[in-house]
Amino acid sequence: MTAPEGRGIAETAHTGAGHHGAEADASTRTATGTGAGAGAGNTFRILHVSTGNVCRSPITERLNRHALSARLGERLTGGLIVESAGTWGHEGAPMEANAETVLGDFGADASGFVGRELLDEHVIRADLVLTATRDHRAQVISMGHSAGLRTFTLKEFTRLVRAIDPATLPDPLDDGVVERARALVRAAAALRGWLLAPTAEADEVYDPYGAPITFFRSIGDEIHQALDPVVTALTGVPAS
Repeated sequence: MTAPEGRGIAETAHTGAGHHGAEADASTRTATGTGAGAGAGNTFRILHVSTGNVCRSPITERLNRHALSARLGERLTGGLIVESAGTWGHEGAPMEANAETVLGDFGADASGFVGRELLDEHVIRADLVLTATRDHRAQVISMGHSAGLRTFTLKEFTRLVRAIDPATLPDPLDDGVVERARALVRAAAALRGWLLAPTAEADEVYDPYGAPITFFRSIGDEIHQALDPVVTALTGVPAS
């Protein structure tokens, strides 16, 4: 098991207010609007997972939300929900100060974040789970709930998404971002066995906990670069 990202087993990192698993936090984790969870016709829930949910997954969650809002603006009508949790999540903890600094570098909102421990209900509700490492991915899949076809490391998903022809995906304006997102996950899952990582390390985002701000910033850059093609594929809108 990956070493804890910080203190220990019983804490988590989420955004907004709330206890782990509470439905009340869903609206605080949407780029805009609210949603009902996995399988709901008008929502698509993205779950970012790391260890302590105080460094990598908060950065990824908030950068993802920031990018989605920048690309879609008012066209995102409550369909995409972005949240995070940790396999050894620091329940109720704020994100690390260096993580907040990194988010500020990108102009992303770091306010109101509260840590969560990863629970079965988070995996059940998620339409797409993106993890920091292969070990996190294995832990999510081991929880069951048919998570294997919708759980990837972030960098793995980026690699697969780059190989998908956008013209084969539903048009986000005609069919909606949610339908496009679901089709993207299906296409990525179909490619998984054919497009392997050049090295095992290529799919990892390493833990910056306790590291200086320079290392945090390098991890933030890695996450930002990995998210960019994912957000483009989800929305059909390239970065400006």
